[in-house]
Amino acid sequence: MSREMLDNFDQRRRRNATMFTLTAVFTAVSLTLLFAILGYIAFHGISAISFNFFTKLPVPLGETGGGIANSIVGSAKVVGLACVMGLPVGILGAVYLAEFGDNKIGFAIRYCADVLNGVPSIVMGIFAYTVVVLSMGHFSAFSGSVALALIMVPLVLRTAEEFIRLVPGSIREAALALGISQWKVILRVVLPTAARGIMTGAILAVSRISGETAPLIFTAFGNRFWDAGMMNPIATLPHTIFTYAIAPYDDWHRQAWAAALILMLVVLIGNVTARILMKTDRGAAH
Repeated sequence: MSREMLDNFDQRRRRNATMFTLTAVFTAVSLTLLFAILGYIAFHGISAISFNFFTKLPVPLGETGGGIANSIVGSAKVVGLACVMGLPVGILGAVYLAEFGDNKIGFAIRYCADVLNGVPSIVMGIFAYTVVVLSMGHFSAFSGSVALALIMVPLVLRTAEEFIRLVPGSIREAALALGISQWKVILRVVLPTAARGIMTGAILAVSRISGETAPLIFTAFGNRFWDAGMMNPIATLPHTIFTYAIAPYDDWHRQAWAAALILMLVVLIGNVTARILMKTDRGAAH
């Protein structure tokens, strides 16, 4: 091996070691910041968590104690209804794009979905306020779910499409060769095969909308009591955190930290579950 080749090899090795070191350093910095944020929230929030915190309503101003049971239930209702509205649209749209979307219409849908994924959530809230709240004449849990569903649809659409496209074409061809119609192939072969991936995308989308605050300020508005139905204002965890955090009461600040901790754990559990499902799905594919 010539001297020039050895010098080039040593130079590439030094560059590789330098870039590897920089990658490791920045990864460590990122993880440190992440765990610092999580630890800071846990440190401040754990002291306010109690049985009453999960089961009681907020107490009147000036009193201490109480809980955010109405916000926990309200978030579950709003997010649940958003899933009912958003998931079918996103999944069915993904099926169309993956199976029949190699055309101009498919390109336009993908482009619009990518644009919507980049739109700030507050814009979705203003849109839902204009279309739903003003039409109804009042705030409601339903309008909050509409805003969250609008955020969910493009995310589920693009994620589910990618997983459906990962289903091998040979599986489709084998099913069609047996004389099965195309819609049955999609329903009974393609979707079950991609089910874990679709579920992963759905869980990530739910985790995303669970922490959205801005759309709910314009739509669900908040409520310090048990809600009177999906057509009335409702309390949610993100809105409660926002309201308590900017209030001048120390007890509300402690409860805001505790609510933030709960919301963080919900999102963390959702993301971990999605990662496990994704890993399992890839393992099964191999």
